[in-house]
Amino acid sequence: MQAMSVIDAFDFSRSNGSRSGVTPVAEMARLAKECADASGSVTWQVAGGTSKHGFPQMRLTVDGTVQLVCQRCMQPYAHHLASSTLLMLGKDDEQADEIEQIVDDETVDVIVGTRDMDLMYLVEDEALLALPHTPKHDVCPDTALLDSLQSEKKSPFEGLKDLKK
Repeated sequence: MQAMSVIDAFDFSRSNGSRSGVTPVAEMARLAKECADASGSVTWQVAGGTSKHGFPQMRLTVDGTVQLVCQRCMQPYAHHLASSTLLMLGKDDEQADEIEQIVDDETVDVIVGTRDMDLMYLVEDEALLALPHTPKHDVCPDTALLDSLQSEKKSPFEGLKDLKK
């Protein structure tokens, strides 16, 4: 991970900081482990700010294409990741819980911010959260194997008919 990706989350938010970049999947070990291979990259953007309640926050956006294995046909396919989340920052768990109650919004994630927060860790987390629970093609390209397995299944009555002969 690059040293430039470590920020003081509170200063970053207070000063409306902004960072963006493109990171190869190969540089994100946790994400690469979930993919068919380490090709592809993730374009990301982080923008700091302050919520209407006065809490530090960051908008984190990821976009890119990763190779996943279809759980139907077991073939790799290109999956487009696109996700954006709003992270509000608490100084500790207690404050994070308070912020969660005050904001009371399911679309906002409240996390404990730090003075040495690794943006790449947050970017990778967001990419991992954007992965489908069960990856699969919309339409599998080669269903011949699947079709042959299904056609081999005979109905129990076919078996009985064979026995009558």
